[in-house]
Amino acid sequence: MLLWTRRNIYKFIIIAAIPTILYEVFNWKFLHLPWLPIALVGSALAFIVSFKNNASYGRLWEARKVWGGIVNASRSFTIMANDYITNEHAKKALSEQEFFKIRKTLILRHIAWLTSLRHALRVQKPWEMSNVNASDREYMRDIFINEREYTLNDELEGYLSVEEKKYVLSKSNRQTACLNLQSKHIRDLKDKGYVWEFSFLEMENMIVELFTLQGKLERIKNFPYPRQFATLNLFFVWIFIFLVPFGIINVFDEIGQDIITSKENPSEVSKLIGNAFVWLTIPFSVIVAWIFHTMERIGEVSENPFEGIANDVPITTMSRAIEIDIRQMIDDDPTTIPEPIVEQNGIQM
Repeated sequence: MLLWTRRNIYKFIIIAAIPTILYEVFNWKFLHLPWLPIALVGSALAFIVSFKNNASYGRLWEARKVWGGIVNASRSFTIMANDYITNEHAKKALSEQEFFKIRKTLILRHIAWLTSLRHALRVQKPWEMSNVNASDREYMRDIFINEREYTLNDELEGYLSVEEKKYVLSKSNRQTACLNLQSKHIRDLKDKGYVWEFSFLEMENMIVELFTLQGKLERIKNFPYPRQFATLNLFFVWIFIFLVPFGIINVFDEIGQDIITSKENPSEVSKLIGNAFVWLTIPFSVIVAWIFHTMERIGEVSENPFEGIANDVPITTMSRAIEIDIRQMIDDDPTTIPEPIVEQNGIQM
C-alpha cells in the first residue's frame, strides 16, 4: 500500500510542510484555522467516501457474482450437451464418435463465447483509470494480460470453424454472434431428431440465461459509476487535505507551549521539546490525508471491475478454469486441454 500510494504521500508532505514552515520559521502565527469546522468537513467526507466505496464494491461484487453464474451455467450447458444429444428420436443414427464431435463443437463454441466476452470487457473505456494513474501503470507494468497481448482473432483460432470465425469477427458484438450460432446449431440438431423437443427448450433456455448474464456484465462495463459522485468525491478529499494542516498546526503549538509553561522553571530540554511540538503537524497531517485519500483511491479502483488491474475480477483466469472444467466433462483429449493460467506477483488476471 505504501508503495502504491507513495507519490501521493510526497504531495501530502509538501502540503503539510509549507504552512508549518511559514507558521514556525517565518512566524506567521495568524496562519491557522479553527479545528471544529474542519472536523465537521472530515466527518461529512467520511460518509461520502464510505458511500462511494460501498457503491464501488457493489459493482465489483455484482460482477463477481455474474461470473459465478457463468461458471454454473457453463457446467449446466455441458451436462445438457452430454445427455440431451442422443439417437433416441433421431431420423438417422449416429455413432458415439460422431456425437462426441457434435458435443465438442458446442463446447468449443461456448469457449469462443467466453473468449469474445472477456475481450469485450477488457476494451478500454474513457472513464477507466488504469492508464491514467501512474501507480497503477507501474504496478501492472510486468503483468501479462492475454487480452492486451493477443487479438480476439488469435484467441479464437481452433475454437470455431473458418466460416464461423469469419461470421463472428464480422459482427460488432462478437459474443452475441457466438450464442446465435449455438442456438442455430441446437435447432438444427432438434430438426434432425438428435435433441428431443423438450430438451431443445431446456437448452434454448440455457442460451437465454447466458444472454442474461452477458447483458449484466455489459451493463456494468458500459455504464460507469456516476461521474458527479466520483469527481466531487475527489475534489472534496483534496479540499480536506489542504485544510487539515491549518486546523491542527495551532493545536500542536498550544500543546508545546503547555509543556513549557507547566513548569515554573522549564529546562532547556522542555523548551526544546515544547517549541518543536508544532512540527508534529506534518506527520499527523500526512497520516490523516493518507487515510482519507487511500480510501477514496480504493473506491476508485473498484469502480470498473474489468479494466485489467490487480483489484479486478480475474475473468481471464476464470475463463480458462471453465474451459478446463467443461472440456474434461466431455472427456476431451487431455493433451489438447490448456493448462490453468498461473498468477503473477500474487495477481490473478
